[in-house]
Amino acid sequence: MAASAHVSRVRSLYKRILVLHRFLPIDLRALGDQYVKDEFRRNKRASSEEVTSFMTEWEKYKDTLQTQVLQSAGKPLSSVKFGADLSEGKLSNFQDDQIGQLYELMLESTKSSRQFDIQEDSK
Repeated sequence: MAASAHVSRVRSLYKRILVLHRFLPIDLRALGDQYVKDEFRRNKRASSEEVTSFMTEWEKYKDTLQTQVLQSAGKPLSSVKFGADLSEGKLSNFQDDQIGQLYELMLESTKSSRQFDIQEDSK
């Protein structure tokens, strides 16, 4: 019974995050959706200690994003800042592969939105 309650809690968190992503700019939504899907899939077989940490951090993410979405109501998306800075303390707890993953995420999230513009050649 406890296992089904846990699965339900994980699914609920996962779905809530994807719903909140609907309020992000389209390029961040696509990136965020893919990242969340990959992370939840990758941690399906994690140890109970890892699951506790995983769920805690994703709950914090959901709460932060929910607050930012509510605060952004009625404002143009271009004027809203989503996300939060990571403290040195949190960064020092990351493993090398997590730092690499974070770096890749940072590169993707800070790419110029012009990458999506399609322009005809002037020739």
